[in-house]
Amino acid sequence: MMHAKLVSFTDRGAETLARIAALLGDMRVERYARTVDPSLAGTFLSRFAQQAMCDSDLVVFVGAAGIAVRAVAPCLAGKAFDPAVLVVDEAGKFVIPLLSGHLGGANELARRLADGLGATAVITTATDGRNVFAVDSWAKAHGCAVLDPENIKYVSGALLRGETAGLRSAFPVDGRLPAQVSLDAAAESGIFIGFDRTAAPFAHTLHLAPRVVHLGVGCRRGAARETIERAVQGALQTAGVPPEAICAAASVDLKRDEAGLLLFCGARGLPLGFYAADELQKAAGDFAASDFVRETVGADNVCERAAFLSSGGGQRLLGKTARDGVTVALYAENWRARFD
Repeated sequence: MMHAKLVSFTDRGAETLARIAALLGDMRVERYARTVDPSLAGTFLSRFAQQAMCDSDLVVFVGAAGIAVRAVAPCLAGKAFDPAVLVVDEAGKFVIPLLSGHLGGANELARRLADGLGATAVITTATDGRNVFAVDSWAKAHGCAVLDPENIKYVSGALLRGETAGLRSAFPVDGRLPAQVSLDAAAESGIFIGFDRTAAPFAHTLHLAPRVVHLGVGCRRGAARETIERAVQGALQTAGVPPEAICAAASVDLKRDEAGLLLFCGARGLPLGFYAADELQKAAGDFAASDFVRETVGADNVCERAAFLSSGGGQRLLGKTARDGVTVALYAENWRARFD
């Protein structure tokens, strides 16, 4: 669930803030109406901005754009890290995305709020203004991590100049490609969809990694978070899979209270699923079997079977690997690059 923080500075702005909060009912919303809530008296906007920019997905300032710009400026971390930041005037007539228009979804959120408020969304990104394919918006909408966001400018720049951008994919491609994007062109700038971040089919290659890799983990009782981290990092390196491609982790239900595993997944923001031993054992596939594991947990393999089930019966990227009492396996969903 997305986390939004909203702040206003006048009584009228507080009314607009309340309307915005109602439109964001699918998010966890924190409201800071500075003229209405006595508990905010004497607090610093700089502290609000610093915290919001670190722990929120969306920050909305109801007031002047200059206030928002000065508040967030010291906290900027980069295109790939900054949350969506919007400014809405106190009367709710205009919604302006200031930061993360594409990767953070600020442009789409601006349109959504504008529709709900009866306002005008003021979109300033060039690709939107000229109706040109925005690769970072496509990546976000289709669950892809942008591994080198600094290269977005090369692809977008080529398209805005009317040039062709190339596309290469390690996954099947469906649908009609956007204008000026070609699977065959020997372009200077282009997109690579896959896990190999060293692939360089173009002089300027933008790497998109689908977030479809499921991590299966088995471990000894009491395994430390750091031990699990090392085992996972080693497995990812062996398989040539970037950490950004992991979307979920899974294990046997006997590990529900395994502190190291919970801490590892919590630090990475990974949903962690559990399967009963008999459910794991029923999974149909070719898995490495261990009599010891069967006697201990009731299934002959934890990491492979858990990753397989979590991925919906996907493709094995890496079978069972063991390090320091931790076993790891990687499976990928059956994903396709889809274009409308």
